[in-house]
Amino acid sequence: MANDKIAEKIRAALKGKHGITEKKMFGGLCFLHNGNMLCGVAKGKMVARVGPDAYESALKQKNVTEMDFTGKPLKGMVYILESGTKRKDSVKKWVENSLEFTKTLPKK
Repeated sequence: MANDKIAEKIRAALKGKHGITEKKMFGGLCFLHNGNMLCGVAKGKMVARVGPDAYESALKQKNVTEMDFTGKPLKGMVYILESGTKRKDSVKKWVENSLEFTKTLPKK
């Protein structure tokens, strides 16, 4: 299953990072950083929280679409299509981008 492969790549990218937990959300799996949603996997796609300032830039990248889980785009959150998660370094890049944003948030 694609979700499991992507989740394992995310776990590898997060290895050794502090404040990381996992939680089932969005019909998939979410990774939290200090209680704030960081990234995850849902329906064969990676979810990355890039924040509102990096949102438009993220959408211009290859294999990225709006996260429209609720029927309308969630600004600051993007889907990375399965084709964009085949390489570990691609997943790691999105994890690092997400960490940069969640480090700016207060702990929950």
